[in-house]
Amino acid sequence: MIGTDVTDAAGERVTRPGTKPHTRASREARSLPTRLEIIPTEGITAGVRAHVPAGSTITVTCLPHHGIARTMQTALLLAGMGYSAVPHLAARSIGSRQQLENALRDCRDAGITEVFAIGGDASEAAGPYSNSLQLLEDIMELSGGDISAGVAGYPEGHPHHGELQMLDALLEKQHLASGVTTQMCFSVPRISWYAETLRREGVQLPIWAGVPGAVPRAKLIALAAKIGVGPSLKFLTRQGPLGRRLLSGSSYSPLPILDQLRDVPEIAGIHLYTFNSLGHGNPQATS
Repeated sequence: MIGTDVTDAAGERVTRPGTKPHTRASREARSLPTRLEIIPTEGITAGVRAHVPAGSTITVTCLPHHGIARTMQTALLLAGMGYSAVPHLAARSIGSRQQLENALRDCRDAGITEVFAIGGDASEAAGPYSNSLQLLEDIMELSGGDISAGVAGYPEGHPHHGELQMLDALLEKQHLASGVTTQMCFSVPRISWYAETLRREGVQLPIWAGVPGAVPRAKLIALAAKIGVGPSLKFLTRQGPLGRRLLSGSSYSPLPILDQLRDVPEIAGIHLYTFNSLGHGNPQATS
């Protein structure tokens, strides 16, 4: 189990028995690369330019009401500005194999070498892809292996599929994927358990821990309930001093969670869900 720093009656910071102390040396030795996820809203590229150093890795979501056109447009702009852009390609939002081929060609022309393949939240498939496995197969074929593709993981389960079903799906497609990025989660023990489970069951892909960035607390709580991560948010509120540090005041800070994730050996990096709140206490991207 992950070690948690607590405060004793005298106000001193101590570490519970059996856990690792957070020393300066251990933190420096376990520096995790960080990616930032944005939503392709109007004007977001200007916000990225203002708050995020060029060369950083920025992933761009694909929402059903936006479609992949908005995602690709934003990713191509970011690539042209010197960022390492990773567009999300949602299977059920892609209207045809030709549309996918065009998107991959645009990626190649812009120097984009990685995408993120998901099933997507659209209620019905717009074209031939109903899940990410089908999409991954065509990405590999159409790109000739020049463009890698990450996939999603769900520490708290998927709203429409059971845990065993999601694990089987991940095992089935890991040979086509470059890494696993988890759904947003507030609980380090849950992320650690999930990562250990993947390793035990044979998933060897790099695992990126999905963590919410610094956003107004009310907005974060509403978003957490909407996307189905209420259990880890409830866990967070029961964590005494840790929970109070995370949720104190009007804003949430991910820094205590990020500090604990350094001690989870299976984690390869941090995927920060910014909800476009850039420059408000969020860590900088480092990959």
